[in-house]
Amino acid sequence: MDIKIVGLPLAIAALLTLAGCSTPTVVTLQNGTQYLTKDMPKTKTKDGFFEFEDISGATVRVRADEVATIRTEDD
Repeated sequence: MDIKIVGLPLAIAALLTLAGCSTPTVVTLQNGTQYLTKDMPKTKTKDGFFEFEDISGATVRVRADEVATIRTEDD
């Protein structure tokens, strides 16, 4: 069997699997600002911040006391 014939479906399957692992999340701050993230934000860091990547790819850090809610987009 030609490697290209076998490799392409395996590559597609891997990409689809990785796409299914993300959990779009909405982070709402106390002032009403909302961020749509690609995945669930990391837990609060030792210095009291949440860090996440928004859908545009920018890294965002906010103080934990400024966060009102963190919920999945489907909720």
